[in-house]
Amino acid sequence: MNTVKDFEVAKISKTFQYGNRQVTLETGEIARQAGGAVLVKVDGTEVLVTAVAAKSAR
Repeated sequence: MNTVKDFEVAKISKTFQYGNRQVTLETGEIARQAGGAVLVKVDGTEVLVTAVAAKSAR
Protein backbone atom coordinates (compact mmCIF):
# COMPACT_ATOMS: atom_id res chain seq x y z
CA MET A 1 0.00 0.00 0.00
CA ASN A 2 1.36 3.42 -0.90
CA THR A 3 1.57 6.11 1.71
CA VAL A 4 1.86 9.87 1.46
CA LYS A 5 5.60 9.58 2.12
CA ASP A 6 6.05 7.41 -1.00
CA PHE A 7 5.45 10.37 -3.33
CA GLU A 8 7.47 13.53 -3.81
CA VAL A 9 5.25 16.44 -4.84
CA ALA A 10 6.74 19.73 -5.94
CA LYS A 11 5.12 22.95 -4.83
CA ILE A 12 3.37 24.75 -7.68
CA SER A 13 2.28 28.37 -7.35
CA LYS A 14 0.55 30.52 -9.98
CA THR A 15 -0.43 34.17 -9.56
CA PHE A 16 -2.69 36.15 -11.89
CA GLN A 17 -4.93 39.20 -12.00
CA TYR A 18 -8.71 38.73 -11.89
CA GLY A 19 -10.18 42.15 -12.48
CA ASN A 20 -8.50 44.38 -9.91
CA ARG A 21 -7.68 41.47 -7.57
CA GLN A 22 -4.52 39.40 -7.35
CA VAL A 23 -5.21 35.65 -7.13
CA THR A 24 -2.65 33.02 -6.14
CA LEU A 25 -3.21 29.25 -6.44
CA GLU A 26 -0.79 26.92 -4.61
CA THR A 27 -0.63 23.13 -4.46
CA GLY A 28 1.81 20.41 -3.44
CA GLU A 29 2.90 21.71 -0.04
CA ILE A 30 -0.05 21.45 2.36
CA ALA A 31 -2.81 18.91 3.10
CA ARG A 32 -0.73 16.13 1.58
CA GLN A 33 -2.99 13.39 3.00
CA ALA A 34 -5.82 14.60 0.76
CA GLY A 35 -6.14 13.31 -2.79
CA GLY A 36 -5.89 16.89 -3.99
CA ALA A 37 -5.50 20.25 -2.28
CA VAL A 38 -5.28 23.85 -3.44
CA LEU A 39 -4.68 26.97 -1.37
CA VAL A 40 -6.48 29.94 -2.96
CA LYS A 41 -5.36 33.45 -1.96
CA VAL A 42 -7.31 36.55 -3.01
CA ASP A 43 -6.06 39.82 -1.55
CA GLY A 44 -5.98 39.11 2.22
CA THR A 45 -8.25 36.04 2.19
CA GLU A 46 -6.98 32.44 2.05
CA VAL A 47 -9.14 29.35 1.47
CA LEU A 48 -7.92 25.74 1.56
CA VAL A 49 -9.84 23.43 -0.79
CA THR A 50 -9.31 19.66 -0.43
CA ALA A 51 -10.76 16.53 -2.00
CA VAL A 52 -10.57 12.86 -1.03
CA ALA A 53 -12.12 9.76 -2.57
CA ALA A 54 -12.39 6.06 -1.85
CA LYS A 55 -10.80 3.64 -4.31
CA SER A 56 -14.17 1.94 -4.83
CA ALA A 57 -17.82 3.00 -4.57
CA ARG A 58 -19.66 2.11 -1.38
